[in-house]
Amino acid sequence: MASYVWFITAASSGFGKSIALEALSRGHKVIATARDTSSLTLLQEKGAAVLSVDVNASEENLAAKLKEASEIHGKITHVVNPAGYILAGAVEEASQREVLNHYATNVFGVANIARAAAPYLRASAKEGDGPVAYAAFGSLGSYRSGAALAHYCSSKAAVSLLTEGLAEEWAPFGISVCCVEPGYTRTEFLSTEAGKERRVVAKRSLEVYAEGPVAAYKGALDQFNGKQLGDVEKCARVIVDVLTQEGVGEGRKIPVRLPLGSDTLAAVKENAERELAMVREWESIAKLTDGDN
Repeated sequence: MASYVWFITAASSGFGKSIALEALSRGHKVIATARDTSSLTLLQEKGAAVLSVDVNASEENLAAKLKEASEIHGKITHVVNPAGYILAGAVEEASQREVLNHYATNVFGVANIARAAAPYLRASAKEGDGPVAYAAFGSLGSYRSGAALAHYCSSKAAVSLLTEGLAEEWAPFGISVCCVEPGYTRTEFLSTEAGKERRVVAKRSLEVYAEGPVAAYKGALDQFNGKQLGDVEKCARVIVDVLTQEGVGEGRKIPVRLPLGSDTLAAVKENAERELAMVREWESIAKLTDGDN
């Protein structure tokens, strides 16, 4: 069996924690990271190495962190970066700083970790001992946006397309790049615990949005919390299978985009149908702008 070494961000909860536990249960090596390593006690007790990592740290800091991580077990074969949070609020309500912070974690953090991890994934792929992969996290929101969630959904759409490009860049080196796109999953993601970046609500609340779709979506997040369709442990098993090409992933290539959950599948189908309808309606108009050959 191939010797896998996982580097996982945001491992204190949610997808990061569940993937780390699943990998450890299979005898794989895990380097679990979070901004505060005191939140990684359980994973450390299960055998994971722990490291303090902030996906928004400087390029020099992250380069040093990945170097340190690579020296723990001599290599890194899998990097999983689920770091991210939801920003709830109308576009007009969210401040410039709130939006910048949101994109810094959800989008720029994906590029930051990929940049720092690239040399170590290339080195592992060159050894040819099993699949080597980088996984980022999109969402059902990569396909469908809505009132009060435009920032979050647009950030996840950006991640999905960013990883598509990265996949093409890294394919010649034998590194697979996968954007995991889960649906609504039962994690702490929608909670609003003090001092933790779970669901961040825009500080500004405008009276003009007290009724209508923005208010409805904000209320729905509270009602939906804890009642999501997806099971994070089942997701973790599928993700580890797919990224190691074992179990349900055996005999399959690691996909560039991996939808998880019936709700994500429904969103993908609905989006495809909507896009095709748009093409049919506007095809004749769009062609009027072509230049003469």
